[in-house]
Amino acid sequence: MSTPKIPQKQPYVMQIEPGNYAWCSCGESSNQPYCDGSHSGSEFTPIVEKVTESKTVAWCGCKHTGNGPFCDGSHSTL
Repeated sequence: MSTPKIPQKQPYVMQIEPGNYAWCSCGESSNQPYCDGSHSGSEFTPIVEKVTESKTVAWCGCKHTGNGPFCDGSHSTL
């Protein structure tokens, strides 16, 4: 498997509202942490997360999480 680009080495912590969110897994999106279709033609696909309540989340920014789309601290070893 290809290695994703690392847009930043910390999570994108934000307050979000209920809805469906497509998290970028390739790291190429210009709309981080969300997918903008930049993965087209690659082996990467976005991870769609359904959020049912308003909450604060930490989207993975390094794209190396084992808990995609959320940060698991993997950035600390990059």
